[in-house]
Amino acid sequence: MIFDLKLNNDSPKKIQIENYIKKLIEDGILQNGEKLPSTREMSLMLKVSRNTIINVYDSLSESGFTSTMQGTGTFVSGNESLPYLGNSLAWTSLINSYAKKAEALDIVKHEARSKRGMISFDSISPNKNLFDLDEFKRDFLNILSLEGNNILNYGYAKGYKPLIDYLKKYIGDKGIDLNNKDILITNGFTEGFDIVLSSITKSGDKIICENPTHNTAIKLMKLHDLKILGIPMENDGIDISKLEEELKNSEQAKLAYFIPSYHNPTGIVMSPQKRLDVLKLFNTYKIPIIEDGFNEELRYSNSNITPIAALNHSGNGVIYIGSFSKILFPGLRIGWVVADKELIYYLESVKRSRNIHTSFLDQAVFYEYLKAGNFNKYVKRAKKYYKEKYELAIKYANMYIPYTKIYGEGGLHIFIQVNGINSRDILKECYKKGVIFTPGDIFYTDEKGSNTFRLGLSRVSKKDIKDGFKIIGDTIKDFLMRSV
Repeated sequence: MIFDLKLNNDSPKKIQIENYIKKLIEDGILQNGEKLPSTREMSLMLKVSRNTIINVYDSLSESGFTSTMQGTGTFVSGNESLPYLGNSLAWTSLINSYAKKAEALDIVKHEARSKRGMISFDSISPNKNLFDLDEFKRDFLNILSLEGNNILNYGYAKGYKPLIDYLKKYIGDKGIDLNNKDILITNGFTEGFDIVLSSITKSGDKIICENPTHNTAIKLMKLHDLKILGIPMENDGIDISKLEEELKNSEQAKLAYFIPSYHNPTGIVMSPQKRLDVLKLFNTYKIPIIEDGFNEELRYSNSNITPIAALNHSGNGVIYIGSFSKILFPGLRIGWVVADKELIYYLESVKRSRNIHTSFLDQAVFYEYLKAGNFNKYVKRAKKYYKEKYELAIKYANMYIPYTKIYGEGGLHIFIQVNGINSRDILKECYKKGVIFTPGDIFYTDEKGSNTFRLGLSRVSKKDIKDGFKIIGDTIKDFLMRSV
């Protein structure tokens, strides 16, 4: 509290209060134009008579420190002789290289943005209309009733224990051996990946990944100043022969990052054989693998997907990062890292040093939702909905878009390659016609991918898929005709 003056008997109270307020003004603690408490409020705060405060305010006003407006109050005066503590800094010159690099890699700021009324294929977020809001409300109230105000207090960096226990069963059902492993709850995939990179790598280390790959992962790898080696992909996943060649002939990599299921951006699912080949290769070279469990649940066929981490059995060389964010409630930002206990021990400390813990309220409500079996019901509904979108997208892509290759086995998007075009040129023209998509070059670790683009389907109506694909296809055809 500003007005906490302790009065003494050495001088009159009026003089002590007046000098005290003058010093607050001179030191800039009370700024020009700031309103002082009313005489009644000030007398109560300082435990003196109201007449004493009236005399103080009159004296301050006479000496130019304050001005009084009848019926409004007493304000610190705009006397130019008083110090002005405002400071105008050139923040651009104070920003460090990390922040500048993050800004340069920020596609939200530097790529075209969707506007209201456009047909938007630039997002792969889940469709909010599939969320069961009433069930979520019930779960929210249930957890408050069960946990009380405890759930609003600080939690543990590792995570909310009931949710961790649920995830252990969920992950165990995928075939991942949790013996001598542990789980860390994170704010989605992004934080989990960043924490792992922060804990394992240093500037200049080499990391192997698929090419193309998840743009956010590329951004984080660049921010950690890693040497990124992207390995080309085939129709069933990474090119094993090129991967093996790189491992044999180049400097030892520190780790690898793969998205074997519904790869972002291509939608390719790595074949079972290639998953085994990848695991054997990296076990031979003793290089850890980060596996991104992206959209594994959205398999439209009935066959199950076995994560690379599940093939590793009792080994500890695979770090499995998962999240429901691309399927369910991305606003909650709940993800997890499954890894060797010794590694999680250190990752937990890194997590605690950054944000103490992921919101315990969010984790608890999410657990309440999951434990009732709602997730399985939701996935069945979502798979049916997204499968229809996917099949429709393939149908209209075949009808309208003169592609060279089309990728995608499910999930929330397809990936298109068209020879003879630059997707940014097509995007520029389509944008004028009210259609937006994501140019493919942002997903590549090198200068490739200019003739590719990703089409997100999750939040686009069936009619807009048809209309949007036709606009994209017509634009590409016009461009190819002009370039002949």
